Amino acid sequence: MKVKRLAPVLACLLPTCLLAACASYAPHPLGDGPADVSLSRDAGAIDRPYLHPATIDLAQPLDMNAIATIAVIANPDLKALRARAAVADAQAFAARLLPDPNFSLAANKVLSGPDPFLDLAGALGLDISALRTAKVRRTGADALARQVRLDLAWAEWQTAGQARLQAARLASFEQLVPILAASNSTARALLERTLRAAGRGDLAADQVQAARIAAFDAQDRLRSAERDLASARLELTRLLGLPPASPLALAPFAPAEIQLDPEHLFVIAKAQRFDLQALQAGYGAQEASLHKAILDQFPNLMLTINSGRDSAGNTSVGPAVSFDLPIWNRNRGVIAAERATREALRTEYDARLFQTRAEIAAAVSGLAIARQQRRSVTADLPALTRFAEATQRAATRGDLPLATAETAEQAVRDKQVLLAQSDQAIAEQMIALELLTGTLNEMWTR
Repeated sequence: MKVKRLAPVLACLLPTCLLAACASYAPHPLGDGPADVSLSRDAGAIDRPYLHPATIDLAQPLDMNAIATIAVIANPDLKALRARAAVADAQAFAARLLPDPNFSLAANKVLSGPDPFLDLAGALGLDISALRTAKVRRTGADALARQVRLDLAWAEWQTAGQARLQAARLASFEQLVPILAASNSTARALLERTLRAAGRGDLAADQVQAARIAAFDAQDRLRSAERDLASARLELTRLLGLPPASPLALAPFAPAEIQLDPEHLFVIAKAQRFDLQALQAGYGAQEASLHKAILDQFPNLMLTINSGRDSAGNTSVGPAVSFDLPIWNRNRGVIAAERATREALRTEYDARLFQTRAEIAAAVSGLAIARQQRRSVTADLPALTRFAEATQRAATRGDLPLATAETAEQAVRDKQVLLAQSDQAIAEQMIALELLTGTLNEMWTR
């Protein structure tokens, strides 16, 4: 009697438990923009091989580590990529789940005839083929998830590098603008004196035109540098995920003087670059896809347990197996496509290696040229500075025209511009090499 009393209770509890295990839906509307982040908290807990935990204070000068840390934490595009990476993890989780069995039930009432019972039929089925390919599907999904994670790591590394690159450009333009502003002021003062002298008839028209062209060129160089400065500042704030008007102060940046071997750097790149590792993971996922396609050429098995009672009261139970006949298709089209895709991925990986080697060699060559230019400028600058100071003293005494002293000072400023441009080129080429090798320069000598 107790069993009979429990049967209705269990019949009610079983559907309730099944429903409780189901996922539920809740709307999540779009917001007005990216959520605020705590830079100080997240920067102190940063875990990347190329970053060091740091205390971020935007009111203080930021070094290159702080710039890269802010970019990794707060860049909106990276936030979106991190959210996308969760999709791959969910797909890997789904690949580990076993297929659900299917159940069918049918009842037919006898409308005429002597049989008094309902004609009942039930079947419980399971896809055996899904079990056969479960392992290879899990392998492929795990490889795809790893590829997505590595692609995310590569995007973070590239964004951090681009932020450091813009910071180096910003620092260079901040040095250039005052120098070019001084050149512009000198050129305008010379033009005004030339125009006054021409008005008195002391100078010819060609001298006025030369002074006008020089003033125009100085002003154009200044305006171009100011535009570059504003563009670099806006691009840096965008990469850092900060409002455009955010004040940024940069700490001095001095690239290391390292002797570079392109082949050694290429070996480092093959071992360290996340994009190459992501291509390897993608190739592994494609190997799993090809393996699954080959397994799918065999018959797809469906095992079913049938049970029924006919209208005369006869009951029956028994298994049934259904499968495809691999006569014409045999999954040959899918296998051919998967093999072609695998070959395409292999050639893409080889092409990426070739491109990496060439770009590293070009960056090392460009860095050597920039260093040579800097050595030449620094060798010439002391003598030019002494000459400009001497001509300025002579012009003050009245021994030389003021224009001669200004020309000497302009020669010094031209060298200072070349020095700033050389420093910018060295910094950019060094950061570019770090991006190409996938690691910081201090790791190159280890």
